[in-house]
Amino acid sequence: MGALFPDAMPLTGFLGGLMIGVAGAIMLLGLGRIAGVSGMAATSIGVGERGSDRKLALAFIIGLPLGAALISLTGPLRIAFPDSIALLIAGGLLVGFGTRLGSGCTSGHGVCGLSRLSPRSLVATGLFMTAGFATVAIMRASGTL
Repeated sequence: MGALFPDAMPLTGFLGGLMIGVAGAIMLLGLGRIAGVSGMAATSIGVGERGSDRKLALAFIIGLPLGAALISLTGPLRIAFPDSIALLIAGGLLVGFGTRLGSGCTSGHGVCGLSRLSPRSLVATGLFMTAGFATVAIMRASGTL
């Protein structure tokens, strides 16, 4: 892997994926709730499903940056943002629009939906991945990436 992927960390990626899978299983089997970030974010600010546990959603959303902060204590993190604030805002708005249009995000469809063999999640995840591949190809071709 060294030459093709010099920054690859397969063990770390495997462990991170395992933790995400276990967390998703705990949410679904233990609480009957899909661990989709967009749905949890909507619920935490009061625009999500009625009857959903807002405190649980808030704890989930607050836990995301707290988890990243804890991991950052183990060593330096490499974080990259686009140079253009307009590009960052446009990307955020497009992702937000897409999650509403697709009735979920990559975590809800890609992790939880695929594990439940949901046909809708299979289509949504395929579209997410295709859009991501196309975006990278366009950015590389334009010299942005």
